[in-house]
Amino acid sequence: MTFLAIDSQKQLFTLQKSQAQFEQTLIMYDLNATQKNMALLTEANSEKENWDADSDPEYKELQRLESYYETRQDALDSQITLLENEISSLKNLVNNNIKSSCTLNLVGQ
Repeated sequence: MTFLAIDSQKQLFTLQKSQAQFEQTLIMYDLNATQKNMALLTEANSEKENWDADSDPEYKELQRLESYYETRQDALDSQITLLENEISSLKNLVNNNIKSSCTLNLVGQ
């Protein structure tokens, strides 16, 4: 019965890992779009003599978004690593316990 509980926990961690990987994919898409918009904005304003990226509110907002996405990406990387470690440890726990508790009894009774 313990094996079922451990396997259920492992499945839950696997689901959480999949969700985190999906969110990571979405964040990468948003980060790439933000960086593209920053490049387009810079290109569009590069010919203006008085344009300063640091004082442009739209560019500053894009920088803020870029920083948020990068931070979120790092957090998801850490979360995925932790979940992978938990999944691996639960697999080892199940394998070790199954081997130790499922022994062949050859003693005739």
